[in-house]
Amino acid sequence: MNYARTALLLAAMTALFLIVGYFIGGTTGVAIAFVVALGMNVFSYWNSDKMVLSMYGARQVDESTAPAFYGIVRQLAQRADMPMPRVYIIDTPQPNAFATGRNPENAAVAATTGLLRILSHEEIAGVMAHELAHVRNRDTLIMTITATIAGAIGMLANFAFFFTPSHNSDEEGNGGNPLGFVGGLLMMILAPLAASLVQMCISRSREYEADRIGGIICGNPLSLASALQKLETAAHQVDNMAAERNPATAHLFIVNPLHARRGDNLFSTHPNTENRVAALRALAAEMGASTTRGPWGNYV
Repeated sequence: MNYARTALLLAAMTALFLIVGYFIGGTTGVAIAFVVALGMNVFSYWNSDKMVLSMYGARQVDESTAPAFYGIVRQLAQRADMPMPRVYIIDTPQPNAFATGRNPENAAVAATTGLLRILSHEEIAGVMAHELAHVRNRDTLIMTITATIAGAIGMLANFAFFFTPSHNSDEEGNGGNPLGFVGGLLMMILAPLAASLVQMCISRSREYEADRIGGIICGNPLSLASALQKLETAAHQVDNMAAERNPATAHLFIVNPLHARRGDNLFSTHPNTENRVAALRALAAEMGASTTRGPWGNYV
């Protein structure tokens, strides 16, 4: 169901992009919009992971520089039968984590120093299992594509305001803005808003699925549930200045790093934490996690 919903939302995002292109320049506008989107997506496909990691000043670690953290990721990757991702640490007090990369063979996972400081071994494993689930599900690529298309929609919508009214279009509808001045102004406001709403819906859908798969990978959904509660509380109290400067990357994190994120509504990049915890508890009951020993040897 989550995959079908994601496919529908991606289709809606693409349709919105083409509609904006059409109303700006008719069939020519659609063609230009398609070429722009293709170029942006190709660039993002190859470079998005490097850009995001650099943006947050992430430093790569290995078994000699961060043995405990690296060992957790390695064990989880083995349990999930996945290639070992590159492992990074971000020096910031806000506890959080994200994954990036175009596919499992070229993936990276990152956690903040704040997260490594406040979570237990089992809770860190739950969080990193969630991030590996994003990698396995290709969510990092999906969210890169949606973010790129959303940005392109915003760019095209701004162009709409400057194009000539409909009476200057040719008879075949290959030029001009058929919406006129007022329509162009509305397009400039409403199209990026609609794109952001679709992007947020996709992000929230993928978070629920990553929680579920992550709980299965780590073998203990309750450790992830406990981690989410701690992270949500701490994230409300500690700023992440890099994220505040780059709000378009907020959807990458396991909990929203920004400070305007209450509730499970259309304007939230992440599901409500209570809803996520409830889903994980239901999964734990299914798996019998409350009465079994987790992969790291502790009862939950």
